[in-house]
Amino acid sequence: MAAIVFLEVCLGLFRFFAGASIFSFLHVVTCRLPAGEPVVCGRSHCPECGKILTGFELIPCLSYVLQKGKCRACKASIPPGYLILEVWGGVCFLWSGAMFGWGSWGILSWKAAAAFAYLSVLTVAAVIDWNTRIIYDRFHIMIFLLGVVSFWVFPEHGLWDRMIGAVIVSFPMLALALCIEGAFGGGDIKLMACSGFLLGWKAVVCGMFLGLLAGGIYCIPMMAAGRLGRKDSFAFGPFLAFGLSLAFFYGDRIADWYLALLR
Repeated sequence: MAAIVFLEVCLGLFRFFAGASIFSFLHVVTCRLPAGEPVVCGRSHCPECGKILTGFELIPCLSYVLQKGKCRACKASIPPGYLILEVWGGVCFLWSGAMFGWGSWGILSWKAAAAFAYLSVLTVAAVIDWNTRIIYDRFHIMIFLLGVVSFWVFPEHGLWDRMIGAVIVSFPMLALALCIEGAFGGGDIKLMACSGFLLGWKAVVCGMFLGLLAGGIYCIPMMAAGRLGRKDSFAFGPFLAFGLSLAFFYGDRIADWYLALLR
């Protein structure tokens, strides 16, 4: 019994660090893509002193902790976002597998892999949007292609469900953006359109509600502290990404529960 528990813990750690490793690379993407630097080519380096990082300095999560959040060469502080994103990657990997099952050799099943891929794209888009106020079209294309693939992975969502999902939130957002300047950005609208095609109408409506709720929770204390005014704008993409992440796993169930209350 103890041996089985030990093996399960080891397998769980392996899965966690697999997700953390992938998101460690995605953090590089969030830094290099807006700067116009090559994403795949080029060695990882300290942004302050330019020192090329060794393998020991690139171990997900552990390197940050062992180095106490500082560069070994120049002792410059490493932003905690590195650690947060790597931990989030491990959580996403375990979360996806727990919800949709594990495949051969303990790796993600096809459904879980699709979920992890969607969370990965949402995370990169959210971080870049937070830093630059831009959601690149390539992320919308990735989500749309994932929606096409999901016809086979998630056959429970039919074509009409997906088509309605693509417009049920994005069209009202577009109308508001045309009527009220700065209401929503084009990247936010396209994010909801392609996500609706992937998730279906119930989940995308739930995702929008959760995103609005998260955005409101962020705005209230910021306005109370005087750091945001009523006419100030902020990046809404990260909050939409938060809502859509939850909606991917729980959106249909939340919508069905709510609709049952209305009957």
